[in-house]
Amino acid sequence: MLFIKKTSIILIILSFLLLSGVNAQNNDNMENNPATKELVKKLETGNVSVNATDYGNFEKVGDLGFSLPANDENIKTEPGDIVLYQKNQISVFYDSHSWSYTKLGKIQNASDLKEILGSGNTTLEFSLK
Repeated sequence: MLFIKKTSIILIILSFLLLSGVNAQNNDNMENNPATKELVKKLETGNVSVNATDYGNFEKVGDLGFSLPANDENIKTEPGDIVLYQKNQISVFYDSHSWSYTKLGKIQNASDLKEILGSGNTTLEFSLK
């Protein structure tokens, strides 16, 4: 039951991140790029659930089930960063890493994100609700 509660917390955070990014013009939580715009269009038709797994002890990553336009740049991620990898993988970082990604957004105040996400598999749900 504790795992479900932790997962629910991250779902609420991600839903708020996307909702706030859509409603605010200069929101620091979301990037203004083609990938983010396409993701929002996809979310207008329904929620997107991603089965995410730990990778490298710094992120949860999973397959979106569809591709988004990539505009990869070599960046150093920080806890809370949400990025697109290889056009169809989405990652939520709970620690830092450097690689080539398309940044989608950021969860603010992510200091406890690793604990919230838990160990093992996690379901991330993206929503505009």
